[in-house]
Amino acid sequence: MSDVNKTVQKWLCSFKKATDFDSWGQLVEAIDEYHILARQLQKEVQSTGPSDFTEDQKKTLGKISTCLEMRSASLQCTQSKDDFTFRRPEETGNQKILAPGEEENLELEEEEDAAAGAGSTEAFPPRAPGTLLPRLPSEPGMSLLTITIEKIGLKDAGQCIDPYMTISVKDSNGLDLNPVQDTPVATRKEDTYIHFGVDVEIQKHVEKLAKGAAIFFEFKHYKPKKRFTSTKCFGFMELDEIKPGPIVIELYKKPTDFKRKKLQLLTKKPLYLHLLQTLHKDS
Repeated sequence: MSDVNKTVQKWLCSFKKATDFDSWGQLVEAIDEYHILARQLQKEVQSTGPSDFTEDQKKTLGKISTCLEMRSASLQCTQSKDDFTFRRPEETGNQKILAPGEEENLELEEEEDAAAGAGSTEAFPPRAPGTLLPRLPSEPGMSLLTITIEKIGLKDAGQCIDPYMTISVKDSNGLDLNPVQDTPVATRKEDTYIHFGVDVEIQKHVEKLAKGAAIFFEFKHYKPKKRFTSTKCFGFMELDEIKPGPIVIELYKKPTDFKRKKLQLLTKKPLYLHLLQTLHKDS
């Protein structure tokens, strides 16, 4: 496959992801995807170096980019009329939206940002109170799963600003099976732990989850120097790990690998995400 075909294929995948979010009513995610794709197309249009695209093709890309921005703006107007709890924490305030892969170059800035935040008196953008959803109605013979996020262990736990978790359920190809949920910001920090103490209701009966699916937990925090919310690490649970009681899961380096192909442990130190599972079954 040629480079230009790979680029177009990547754009098509991004567009499908955006339209899927759009059709599912996940407005914030759709706005993000449309905006990111529009920016990628505009970058190609404005490029003055060698290009695989003709001038006429660039004009078409520019028009598509404008349409994407218009759709994003339209959804933003719609979303702003909805209840504020449907805003994701990283979209409040003056914060950047990162294209896929852009975070990968920021690893070296983690400690510097944490130090900056620890000693700063700057007023940070307000955070939304999370987007956790209520438990689904019960069905005879079916099980519902509640996951209590108890705490996460991190070597720099005390320096993380406005930390929260994003919870998603993905199939083996990394596609969403459930609405994505965000916890409220955790405010209690103790030694190397950040305590959440929040219940997350998985939005599908356990028996209906696709084979090979996994539940992901992304730990995010605000980086004052760059003025955006960053994913620091992630963990996940596979379906065979669903059972009542406590569970401790390992933490992996970003970017989040929803396909679970290239996993790298965050640290050699014994620091984990501590969860408690509760199954509700209507007999």
